[in-house]
Amino acid sequence: MAWTRLNLPIGRWWRGLLTSVALVAVVSGIVALLEPHIPALSLLVLYLFAVLPVAIAWGARLAALTSLLSVGVFAFLFLRPVGSFWVEEARNAVALAVFLVTSAVVAELAARSRRAAVEAERLTKEQSALRRVATLVAESADPVAVFEAVTREVGLLCGADLARMERYEADGTVSALAAWSRVPVQLAVDTRFDLEGLSVARDVRRTGGPVRLDSFAGATGQIADEARALGIRSSIGCPIMVAGQVWGVIAASTKRDEPFGANTESQIAGFTELVATAIENAEARTELRRMADEQAALRRVATMVAQGTGPDLVFAAVAEEVGALFDADGTALVRFEPDGQATLVGGHGWLAGHQPGSRFTPPPGLALASVRETERAARTELDGSASARLTEDAWQQGIRSAVDIPIVVEGRLWGAINVASRRERLPQDTEQRMTEFTELVATTIANAEAHTKLTESRARLVTTADETRRRIERDLHDGAQQRLVSLALELRLAQDGVPAYLPVLRGSLGKISEGLTEVVDELREMARGIHPSILSEGGLGAALRMLARRSAVPVELSIGIASRYPAPVEVAAYYVVSEALTNATKHADASGAEVTVAEHDGTLRLQVRDDGLGGAEPGRGSGLIGLRDRVEALGGSIDVISRTGHGTVIEVSLPLDQTVHPTAS
Repeated sequence: MAWTRLNLPIGRWWRGLLTSVALVAVVSGIVALLEPHIPALSLLVLYLFAVLPVAIAWGARLAALTSLLSVGVFAFLFLRPVGSFWVEEARNAVALAVFLVTSAVVAELAARSRRAAVEAERLTKEQSALRRVATLVAESADPVAVFEAVTREVGLLCGADLARMERYEADGTVSALAAWSRVPVQLAVDTRFDLEGLSVARDVRRTGGPVRLDSFAGATGQIADEARALGIRSSIGCPIMVAGQVWGVIAASTKRDEPFGANTESQIAGFTELVATAIENAEARTELRRMADEQAALRRVATMVAQGTGPDLVFAAVAEEVGALFDADGTALVRFEPDGQATLVGGHGWLAGHQPGSRFTPPPGLALASVRETERAARTELDGSASARLTEDAWQQGIRSAVDIPIVVEGRLWGAINVASRRERLPQDTEQRMTEFTELVATTIANAEAHTKLTESRARLVTTADETRRRIERDLHDGAQQRLVSLALELRLAQDGVPAYLPVLRGSLGKISEGLTEVVDELREMARGIHPSILSEGGLGAALRMLARRSAVPVELSIGIASRYPAPVEVAAYYVVSEALTNATKHADASGAEVTVAEHDGTLRLQVRDDGLGGAEPGRGSGLIGLRDRVEALGGSIDVISRTGHGTVIEVSLPLDQTVHPTAS
């Protein structure tokens, strides 16, 4: 601590004393010049010009000392007996006493005025500084800019040499966020410090209130070592309270011997409230931004689900959206298998390079295995021992925190969403925020399974109908049709055996035979409509050529296939062409048609084009509706383009999900 006299530091006291002596000497010189012309006692008041400057600059106590010095010098130089401090005349003694009282009062008033002016200036500076920071807070400035501004303003306002703002971390350390210095040395920022040993940060966290430290001599700890290295003599700190909790601390330090003023804590407190407001505003904005981003992500995924997007695309989108929301280093969607393994169905981040469909065994004791066992969300905070149980890829990526959320589809555990971070612990609300994504995934899976079941059911119905048609066609061909042909032959034989004298009977038998022949022809056409035998025997190419020959309008046929395909595919293609040519003849008043068939990338592509009237409506009429049901039941697609006056185009794609067979010779 500095040695003081009259409550003033020694250096300042000596400067005041020398100034006082100099001013008294100057005033005495002036009095000596005026004494021959003006009575000496009348000039005593001039010594107030020596007292007032001292009172304003150094206070009332040194001003009182100046008053005594003035009285002594005046009595010694200008009162009888000259050259002596003794005052003979009573009136002179009274005048000196009055001067002492007057100078004391004037000095006290001057000192108070000076203190008021200094306090007003301090308050003005403080309010200006608070206003500048408050403006930044009101403008929603970046928290880093607010932290730097507050640290600078606190340092300047408190007369500190260095200042720093620090935030308390969950691991028991404190992080330096911003620093200011008026001296060449600089406090560290973007650094974490342990709170062991003597420090303002440690004591503020313990007490929750302002703290002063007058010395770091002999103190231990990381922050104390830094203070001694920088030559810091004393420090003062105030807590930053956010939502009722100690969030951080603002500390000011000085390298001088003089301590901080008594009101320094209150000065800093005004800034800590603004910092707390800035932090709460920033956290509120961050929370609103997070909620908006989360809702936007959910909306994008929900749109995909509503549009019936394939599960693979939805899985990839969910992995990407979740990874972006949590700033995760890796996100994965996995499906649990009956054999205890898990299958990756979608990944993002460091998992993006892994092929969907790859299998792995969930590491025991970690979150994913826990989800499978408990069907509840789980998290793993990885230390050295836990890291040893990671998969090799995750271990190489340095994963530190992981959260897994179950995906439950119609009451059964289907799989899980995994979020992993290599940087820090994932937020506590991760499980809750991910729940809505798991529900969308579950809906996608349920929709996909329902669609698959529906498609399989429609395919079974189509296959059953085709088999029934084929059986009826075969039964008609082998049964009733053959029997009628035999009866027709027998009638012709009987007709030939009728005697010539019975012409009427002979004519009647001839008519019956002709009728039977017509019935056989009609039955053959009916059987061909139920299921064309040529399709089973000669394949799709032969069947389409027969349709082209039998069409009432000319058909230009282009067949780019040379293989046999699964029966449902050939039947569907046949009926598409048959229905299209029938419509071209009956409804479109077409003069010609084009039929193109080709195989491309595992898909049978079929196009039928006519030059008729157009204007066909796919939603009306059982023919096109039946074709659409048949095609879609096989996982294919059908498009009908029919502008009025521009003919009709029917385009069909049928997936070839079975191995094709060479055409039989």
